[in-house]
Amino acid sequence: MHREVRVSEQNTNSGAEQNVSGLSERKNSGLAGKIALVTGASQGIGRACALELARSGATVALAARSLAKLEAVAAEIVAAGGQARAFSLDVSTEESIKACAKIVLAELGKVEILVNNAGVTRDGLTLRMKLADFDDVLRTNLTGAFLLTQAVISSMMKGRWGRVINITSVVGETGAAGQANYAASKAGLIGLTKSLAREFASRGITVNAIAPGFIQTAMTNDLPEAHKAGILAQIPLARYGNEHDIAAAAAFLASDAAGYITGHTLDVNGGMYMG
Repeated sequence: MHREVRVSEQNTNSGAEQNVSGLSERKNSGLAGKIALVTGASQGIGRACALELARSGATVALAARSLAKLEAVAAEIVAAGGQARAFSLDVSTEESIKACAKIVLAELGKVEILVNNAGVTRDGLTLRMKLADFDDVLRTNLTGAFLLTQAVISSMMKGRWGRVINITSVVGETGAAGQANYAASKAGLIGLTKSLAREFASRGITVNAIAPGFIQTAMTNDLPEAHKAGILAQIPLARYGNEHDIAAAAAFLASDAAGYITGHTLDVNGGMYMG
């Protein structure tokens, strides 16, 4: 079932497309005037989260390595009546993180909602896994989220309001053969979420995680039917998730309706894991 780990990387629009036409019809979720920063926003879950936050009224800073893809997402949001800006970011390097945070804060004034979504995989059996592959995944998925949160959370503290939403994975809760590095990074993200929630609660900042299960993407569509049937059999709701399922959860956690929720991992997996 290791294919679900790519949920933050896939360039598919299922679910997310449902939101585009409705961006101009902003929901009254309390996000109007809020500034959100979404990493890995050029595609997949990150793109879907950006569209949903824009639809909810937030101005969205889109961050990823591909500016061309980000600009296409930004144009999509703006054309539908929202506000978005594209910023180059490589979460695997401290220099890029600091530079991106600096320019976002300089141009937009603050960051009130942070969605740490960007991530990578380097799958392999433990006995064959290279240290570089282990380190790369931890540095990108866990250290990157820590450093970016560290770089922008002061602006939340000043406003005494903020939302940090970390996209983890069901694999971080269950483990997965061949993904020791990825599972460790995502489990670490859950621990980071709880620690940050305790540190910043007194400043009006909530910190939560979302753990997607098997999310349908272009890549998962190419899996053998027998493999997909085996995965589906593990999901009580008997369907795969889509990017909109995750984006809707992110928009909820960013809203005032979730103001009394912090340190929580929200499982969006169709019942695949019930912890």
